[in-house]
Amino acid sequence: MTGKRPKKKNRLESLHERRLFLKRASRLSGGAAILAAGGYLVYSDSPVRRTPEKIHTLPDYRVEPSKMYPIMSIVRGLNVDSMVKQAVDKLGGVSRFIKKGDTVLLKPNVGWDRMPEQAANTGPEVVGAVVGLCRQAGAGRVWVSDVSLNDPRRSFNRSGIEKAVHDAGGEVHICGDSDFVQTDMGGSLLKVWPVSRFFMEADKVINLPIVKHHSLSGCTLSMKNWYGVLGGRRNQLHQDIHTSIVDLANALKPTLTIMDAVRVLKRNGPTGGNPDDVVRENTIIASLDEVALDSYSLGFLGLVPEKIPFLAMAEARQIGQVDWRSLNVSQSQLG
Repeated sequence: MTGKRPKKKNRLESLHERRLFLKRASRLSGGAAILAAGGYLVYSDSPVRRTPEKIHTLPDYRVEPSKMYPIMSIVRGLNVDSMVKQAVDKLGGVSRFIKKGDTVLLKPNVGWDRMPEQAANTGPEVVGAVVGLCRQAGAGRVWVSDVSLNDPRRSFNRSGIEKAVHDAGGEVHICGDSDFVQTDMGGSLLKVWPVSRFFMEADKVINLPIVKHHSLSGCTLSMKNWYGVLGGRRNQLHQDIHTSIVDLANALKPTLTIMDAVRVLKRNGPTGGNPDDVVRENTIIASLDEVALDSYSLGFLGLVPEKIPFLAMAEARQIGQVDWRSLNVSQSQLG
């Protein structure tokens, strides 16, 4: 049995549809090839060109040296406000260091979620006194900042520093993830590292460390306090802690350093926690030489400079002088 042959018109329509299908398939395959090529370009192993990130350098915040004044002043007493003022006055007064309109950044140790009595952080009364001095000198703004290791808001609050700063007319700046800029530290170990941007925006910087024991370096004093300017994984620097301390001290050149030795954490630093590890020494030390300052402060911890490698290393880099007794040093006692 034979079927009917298709009509000529139907055969022509089928041929036309087949030609349309082949054209469309050709276009689709060509588009797919272009997309594949584009995809290859997008996901190739070649690195994407980006604008290089700016590398910053830290300013030099120091004032002009003067032989008219001591290089370090040590004040003992019971009234922290008076002790801080006396210590700074002996070095020429706050107007030597802070000018009207300056933006001043204070760098206390606020690393830990601790109460003032535990002496793991700079004492709030010391921070408040320095904020007040800067305001009296006519500073435009006084910022207080640190890169805490515990939760920063709890650390600033529980330490009493947040309230002390606000009461004295200053501002607390807690660093967020976007508040760090890549900075050339110029060290032998510490090269380019993320640093708090507030240090790039300040006219003057005052270091406000506290005297503490440290389980790794032996002590936390003024030079070690600069760890709190860094972001990133700074615990990596503990692998060669003495070199990193010296690198930091060489990069940061503060206007002034005021050491809190009112309460001293003698043992189980740097975090502390037990008030029995704290001894009242009721002393404030202001200095323009952080090596000499740290060398003197070792006495509160029963340590000697010969046992702390970063001191000799810092002197070798001409950051300061270990033998503080050979310098012009003022000592006074307030009633």
